[in-house]
Amino acid sequence: MSSRPRVLVTGGNGQLGRDVRDVLAGAMPDGGVLPAGAGDIDILSTDIDTLDVVDRTAVGEAFESFRPNIVIHGGAFTAVDACESDPDTAFAVNTMGTRHVAEASRRVGAHILYVSTDYVFDGTLDRPYVEWDATNPQSVYGRSKLGGEHEVAAVSGGDATVVRTAWVSGAHGANMVKTVLRLATGPGDGPLRFVDDQHGTPTFTADLASTIVGLALDRRPGTFHVTNQGETTWFGFAQATLSAAGLDPERVEPIATGDLDPPRPAPRPANSRLDNAALRLSGLALLPKWTESLTRLVEVLPAVAERG
Repeated sequence: MSSRPRVLVTGGNGQLGRDVRDVLAGAMPDGGVLPAGAGDIDILSTDIDTLDVVDRTAVGEAFESFRPNIVIHGGAFTAVDACESDPDTAFAVNTMGTRHVAEASRRVGAHILYVSTDYVFDGTLDRPYVEWDATNPQSVYGRSKLGGEHEVAAVSGGDATVVRTAWVSGAHGANMVKTVLRLATGPGDGPLRFVDDQHGTPTFTADLASTIVGLALDRRPGTFHVTNQGETTWFGFAQATLSAAGLDPERVEPIATGDLDPPRPAPRPANSRLDNAALRLSGLALLPKWTESLTRLVEVLPAVAERG
């Protein structure tokens, strides 16, 4: 067996997972800085079609076969509204599935990094959340992801890494940036309405993946909030997206969450701002300003779409 580090990735086909795979392989998305050690790694990328984390036996067998040193657990049921109507699946994947991955990691001596979410907070603070603020999720999705955090902590004995992030967009998969551009370039020229009373810290997978890989390879324990710098609302995000694409930002109109028709099944935190305090206090590099990364993403999307 190779003496190089062996990294097992769950959720490897998702929008974050694909960038994590690229970083591990030494191909930094958007020309960023690769973390130390990237590119000289044996990688096993899995997703639900190759490893269903709900199946404890299958997870154990995959880990015993590959025997990873590092596990980046990004696989999750992330359909926030669907979680409200199917809580059993949400908890089976996000909580029990995480228990299985953490258990298998412990058995082979692998360090696990678990990707979590701003939805573990209730959004009522009047400032950005730091890693040590009390959690109080208001949605099934948030509760199931917090359950995953608890499982990782309990099974790993406190030696795991938890990365909470928010408002994620990237070159792969569905996300806010692609939605705004699709609506703006589709048929019709009516206004685009986005809520202006939910505040957050946009995050871009090309940047997030590099920090995640760096934390995992360094086996940094504890909880880290990892987002791009700066904050906005969904209304501001939509306007900035159109500006980055050379389109008219004035086409976007602000509305209140209560005016959404139909209303969303899952409650959204009014304040999803995450302060990257643990990164900053550890002397680790922060992600770029979200507006800079948004511009880079909009620039590369046509080429990504052409490649398929």
